[in-house]
Amino acid sequence: MELNAPTTNMRGHRLITGYSNPLVKQVKSLRDKKHRKREGLFLAEGLRILTEAREADVLPEMLFYAGRDHELTEAMIAATEAAGGAVIETTPDILSKLSGKDNAQMLIGVYRDRLTPLDDLDRAGVDIWIVAQALRDPGNLGTILRTGDAVGAGGLILVDDCTDPFGVEAVRASMGALFTQSITVTEWPSFVAWLRGGSGELVGTSLQTDTDYQAHRYAAPTFLLVGNEARGLPAEYQAECDRLVKMPMLGKADSLNAAVATAVMAYEVVNQRRNR
Repeated sequence: MELNAPTTNMRGHRLITGYSNPLVKQVKSLRDKKHRKREGLFLAEGLRILTEAREADVLPEMLFYAGRDHELTEAMIAATEAAGGAVIETTPDILSKLSGKDNAQMLIGVYRDRLTPLDDLDRAGVDIWIVAQALRDPGNLGTILRTGDAVGAGGLILVDDCTDPFGVEAVRASMGALFTQSITVTEWPSFVAWLRGGSGELVGTSLQTDTDYQAHRYAAPTFLLVGNEARGLPAEYQAECDRLVKMPMLGKADSLNAAVATAVMAYEVVNQRRNR
C-alpha cells in the first residue's frame, strides 16, 4: 500500500479525517481475506496487542492512532517511526471504520503477514508443537496461539482448510501471541512427509482409545494434533498418529472445546517435562 500526498499534523504525521480517503478504504479492505492474501498484510488493534508485537521486535508498516495519552502509545509511535513505518493520526470514528468495531481501540497497526514455511521450522529447538486440522473458529485459533505462547511451544501448524490466522477475530483472540508463535499453513500429506523426515512424536486426541492422556509419557518433540471442532480427527489422520490419548469425561458432555482440549494436553506435556 502506498500513501498519497499527505496532510500533516503538528508533529509531521500524516493526518486523515475523511472517510473517503483512499488509504482508509485500502486498510479497511484488509478485513477481507482475499485482500489480506493479495496484499500480504493484516490488521492488529489495541495498545496491548501492538505492545506485545513491539516487545517481540515486530513493528507495523503503518500505525493509525487517535489520541496519545499513554506512555506506551508514545513508545509505539516512536518505535514505528524509527523502523521506517508510516504513522498516521486519525479520528476514533475512522478507527471504528477500519476495525469494524463501534468501540475501536485507539491504535491500529498494519503488519506484514508472518507465515513460516514448513521446512524452515526448527523442530529440535523446542519440546512441543501444536498442529490443528481444519480448525474453523477464529476464536479457537487465537486461543490456541495464546496457549502455545504460554507453554513455550515452537508454533502452530495449520493443516488443511483452517480459518485465516490473520483475520481480525483470530488476531484479537490471540492477544499478541500471533507475534510470538511461528505460524505454518500446509496440507496433510506435506506435513506427514516433513514430520517423518526427522524426530517427533505425533499425538492425537480421540475417543477411540483406552490410553489416558496422563498415562502416556510424551517424547520430545511432541506434536499435539487437534481436529475440527465438529468432526474431530478423521480416521486416516488418527491412524497416522504415533499415539492416541483421551481425556476423561465424567459428566454428560462427550468432548471439550478444541481450544480447551489443546490447553489441557499442552500443560500435561509441560508438567511431565517439569516433573522429570
